[in-house]
This record gives sequence, structure tokens and C-alpha cells, in this order.
Amino acid sequence: MKQYKIALAGNPNSGKTTMFNDLTGSAQYVGNWPGVTVEKKEGKLKGYGDVIIQDLPGIYSLSPYTLEEIVARTYLINEKPDAIINIVDGTNIERNLYLTTHLLELGIPMVVAVNMMDLVEKGKDKISLDKLSAELGCEVYGISALKGNGTKELAARVVELIKRKEQVQPLHVFAGSIEHAIAHIEDAIAQKAEQKNLRWYAIKLFERDKKAVSALDLPNDLFHDIEQYIVECEMEMDDDAESLITDQRYDYIGRVVAKSVKKHRDHALSVSDKIDRFVTNRFLALPIFALVMFLVYYVSVTTVGTVLTDWTNDTLFAEWIIPGAHNLFTQLGTAPWLSGLIVDGIINGVGAVLGFVPQMLVLFLMLSVLEDCGYMARVAFIMDRIFRKFGLSGKSFIPMLIGSGCSVPGIMASRTIEQEHDRRMTIMTTSFIPCGAKMPIIALIAGALFGGAWWVAPSAYFIGVAAVIVSGIILKKTRMFSGDPAPFVMELPAYHVPAVSNVLRSIWERGWSFIRRAGTVILLSSIVLWFLQGFGMVHGSLQMVSDNNNSLLAAVGRFIAPLFAPLGFGTWQASVGTFTGLIAKENVVSTLGVLYGFGEVAEDGLEYWTMFARDFTALSAFSFMIFNLLCAPCFAAMGAIKREMNNARWTWFAIGYLCVFAYTISLIVFQIGSFVNGGEFTVLTAAAIILLTALIYLLFRSPAKVKAETLSQTAAAHE
Repeated sequence: MKQYKIALAGNPNSGKTTMFNDLTGSAQYVGNWPGVTVEKKEGKLKGYGDVIIQDLPGIYSLSPYTLEEIVARTYLINEKPDAIINIVDGTNIERNLYLTTHLLELGIPMVVAVNMMDLVEKGKDKISLDKLSAELGCEVYGISALKGNGTKELAARVVELIKRKEQVQPLHVFAGSIEHAIAHIEDAIAQKAEQKNLRWYAIKLFERDKKAVSALDLPNDLFHDIEQYIVECEMEMDDDAESLITDQRYDYIGRVVAKSVKKHRDHALSVSDKIDRFVTNRFLALPIFALVMFLVYYVSVTTVGTVLTDWTNDTLFAEWIIPGAHNLFTQLGTAPWLSGLIVDGIINGVGAVLGFVPQMLVLFLMLSVLEDCGYMARVAFIMDRIFRKFGLSGKSFIPMLIGSGCSVPGIMASRTIEQEHDRRMTIMTTSFIPCGAKMPIIALIAGALFGGAWWVAPSAYFIGVAAVIVSGIILKKTRMFSGDPAPFVMELPAYHVPAVSNVLRSIWERGWSFIRRAGTVILLSSIVLWFLQGFGMVHGSLQMVSDNNNSLLAAVGRFIAPLFAPLGFGTWQASVGTFTGLIAKENVVSTLGVLYGFGEVAEDGLEYWTMFARDFTALSAFSFMIFNLLCAPCFAAMGAIKREMNNARWTWFAIGYLCVFAYTISLIVFQIGSFVNGGEFTVLTAAAIILLTALIYLLFRSPAKVKAETLSQTAAAHE
């Protein structure tokens, strides 16, 4: 059966992803474009088994400025989809039509979908779709992707156009001398090339976009003649060719909009503008953001999320599942080792993690609402002003925002950063932001050692942000990461009520990813841990032990415990938990669940909290939380770092930096904190003070000095 391909193209924040989800539903496939690390999303059009929707990266043009634009252009030129659906934001139509002019020059059948028509009508603007269609030379439909209005009719019409196989003439937007020049170049290459749509190639030649025309394989002498001709044109028109093309595109768009769009003359600020006067205010923006994130973590970890998690741990597992499993295996006469494996290993280990799922789902719900309503786009804008002062771009905050759900897609989102040094720094620091898998660690420490104190969870988030900023300052002053941060340009979408379908989809994707890992990686880890903590060498032979202090796991834990003793958590249980957290961060709680016996507790859970708290003080528990939040992420995230770095040395440098940074901060917090609280001044206290002094020096040393050091190092290398 022949398959038809429809490319979905549009600006970022034009509603393209919302429409893609609406058209494809759950029949989506995510991967990478061949040869590059830009996400590739495609899916089958609902109701059409033979139609594939290809979601192109959000782009502003087909000019070769970003990797996304190169990917989109390469696909459109080489793959030649059967049709294009161009999503245009109706509330910002002038800016969006710039991409439309590029797409219409390709000669591929295309339909323009003017999105957010409900907001256009609410703002009392009027867009004549008929006049817009006549001017652009293609069909134009008004839709609301968020509400699903008009999308199915649009898709059906595009399929109909594909199957009719109508020929499409490229759009002509240029006039006068520029049109004459493009026509002249088109005639010149027509004698040497057999490609279709030579007009598009002629335009790209005029813009000196040699990558775009590499498929023509023109002789060098012809390239030289065309180059000389373009130089003569530029001298005659007194401007460079690319600027001339851009100016005429916008002149054309201005004429189209004047004929087809009637703006409401009321110049009063929109609701979004009024809100932005506060949330993006130079002085209020950061406090508002801090308050919002405090409320997000307060509600998800300390209040609503805690109620749900307490019921899951204390009732579902402690009263129902675990006693029920014990009774069942007793009645069946199951062997003690098998009963112990299932109850003490699998149920205690996996259940320890699943018990915190309600808190995570509340967190994902609140973050999804903030993302879908448009606030998080403002946060990226706000953080750009702050990050830029510390050598990072606002583009670096977007991966960190995504990483609050899971570090893996957060690390992958760094692909949009053009500068290599900024991208590498973002890859290294994204995992500092607490992901969903670290939430159980935060909740465990808050509940067991701090009585569910309101400030613990928000402090974990802001410690992550502080670690990003501190690392940005320090790394930016080194030769490896020096340079100006990447420019950050983005459109702020209008605020709107979040779509229930989008929010539920986001919660499901994030939550299911966590639960799936609990059923695979954590399940396997719990089984291995149960065996290692349940068996030991007794009288020279391997036997089950009643006290896990005599187990194989205890022996391993005691071997690595001295490494963590200076940080305040030198017990073998905490050391093993930290080590297994490298497999999956949820494993930290899962491991402690097996070792301390989460299920073997009183109904209110106090027995477990007492057992766990016995091995920690408030300060050592806080140090334990900091280290596990900041150190190297899970194996999956390390794999993402390896893929994005595409270099073994950079990968190990990134992992090493995360571990050293986490160890340093935890050492400073515990040792200096212990001394301030009345402890003795020891060698470790002195080491912590020295490290703190070094950290302050690295933060405040001048870039000029670093530059001088770099030059002297370079000179020494040449000698």
C-alpha cells in the first residue's frame, strides 16, 4: 500500500505540536533525524492508515541559521513530501507568513492553517481567509488546534489534494530588478541542471546559500559567473543580496496583510500584556517565579502530594498489600526464601518507589499546567536575563525546565543551542535540576528527618538552580567554555486556559515513564539487592542471614562507606543506596526500602521513620540529599550525555565534574555546618574551609585574568 507523507511546518509556539497530537493521537513515533540529534516526530493520521504526518522542527525560515532549519529544509527538498500543512499563528500573522513565503516557493502542494482563530475573534481582529487564499495562491483554513476546531476537515482536504496530484506553481513574491535577477539565474542553471523547481534554487543562489544548491552539481565556472552577476546586482541596488530578498519578502507580506487582515483599532493592552507587565517585570519577575516554584513543590511534596503518598505507603502497602502477601504465602506454605524474595525484595523495593508516585503526579500536573498556559515560556525569557549575566543563554534554561520531569529529554533538548561550548555546559548542568526520579529522595528526607517541613522540597529545587548558576560562572571563566552566550530569540504565546488533553498527555508520558522503570530496572535491582542483603558467608559457606549487617551487601557497603563518611552518611546502608542511585535515582529509596524494610512498619509509618532517622542527623540527611541531587545522574541520563557529547573524553569530564562538584558542596555543608553547631574543628573542617575559599575565588576571579592565563598557557605550549 502506497503511503503518503504530509509535512507539518510552522514557527515555534504556533500550535504545531498541539495540532500534531490532535491529528495523530497515540499513533506517534519519536526518534532522531538521520545523522543529527534533532528530535524526529511522526505519526499516522487518524482515520487514514496510508497517511504519515511528519512533524518538522519549529522554525522561522528555511535559511541555514539553525540546525532545525537545516533539518527541515533537507527533508522538504530531498524527501519531497506529498503536501505541507503550514501552521500560522493568527494572532501574529505578519511574523508567521515569513516562513509561508519560503514554503510556497518550493512548489509542493500546501494548505495554510491559520491557528488560534478563537483568539483572533476574541481580540476583535478580522482575517479574510478568502482574500488571504487568493493572495497566497493556496487554500487557507481557519482552525483552533487547542480546541480541535477545523483540524479534521483540514486534514481531509489535504489528503484529497494529494490524491488529485495537482501541479503547483511556486509563489512569486519578488518584483522589479530582483525578480529579473532571479529569472536570469534560473535560466542560467536550467541549461546545466535537471532538477525540478529551479526557481527555488535560483533564489538560494542569489542569497549565496551554497549548501542549499549542492544537489544541482553545477560547474565551477557557472558558479563563478553567477557570483560575479550577483556582485554586479548588489552594486547596482546598493545592498547585499540577502537583505534585498528579505526586504521584498516583508514588502510582499505587508501587502498581503493589508488586503486580508483588519486589525481592531482598540489599542488597549490585552490580558496577556497586562499579566506580562508583572510576571516579566525587571524587579518582580524573579520573586514571582520563586514564589510559583515554591508553591509547586510545597503543594506536590508537603501538602496534597503528601496526603496521597501517606495513604499509598501507610494504607495501600503497609495495611493491605504487604500483610496480604504475607498471609497468602503462609497459607500456601511457600518456602521462606521465596516469600522473602517477593515480599521483602520485590514489594518492599518497588513499593518504596511507587509509594511516591502520587507526589510525582501532582508535581507533573502543576508543571504541565504552567507549561501549557504559557507561563514557562516567560520563565525562559526571565532566566535569559539572569543566565546571560553568568555566561549562559536563556536557551540553557529550556533543557533544565524539561529536565524537571526527566533528565534524559532535558539533556537531549540542549541540541537547539548553536554554540558548542554553551551546549556542552548545558548538557553538564541540566541534571542539577531535580527530576521526577529524585522526588522520592526529597520526600523521604523531608518526612523522616524534618517532620515534613515545608521548606525542604523547594530548597532542593533552588539548590539545583544555584548549582547551575555557580557552575556557569566557574566554567565560563575557563578556556574550554569561554565565549559569548548564544543569542536567545523567542515569541511569547498568549496566555490561555490549558487544554485538558495536553495536560493529561504530559502527565501520562512522564508518569508512565517512571512507573515503567519501576517495573524493569528497579524490579531487577530490588531482586539483586534482596539477594545480596539476605545472604552472607557463614562458616565459609554462602547462607541466608537473619541480620543484614552480616550480608554480602554490608561487606560491599562497608568497603565504600569511608568515601562518604566525610559527608556525614558513612553507614553502609546509605553508601549502598547512593551507589545504586547511579542505576536509577529511584533506586536510592528502593534500596533503603529493602534494607530497612519499608513494609515491616506500624500502620502510621513511625517505626520506619525512626529506624531510618537513627542513622542520620538533620545535617547529615540534608548532606545526603544534596549529594544525591547533584552527583552524576542515572545510567540512562549518562547515556544521553554520551550521545549528545559524542565524545568519550567530554562524557567522562562531565560525569567527573558532577561527582566532584556534588562531593565538594556536600562536604562544605556538613563539615562547616557541624562546626557551627558546636562540633570540633578537625582536618576535614579545614579542608571544607579551603574548598569554600577556592569556590569563592573561582566565582569572583576576573575573566581578564583567565584570558591572560589562557594566553600564557598557549605561549608555553608553543615553546
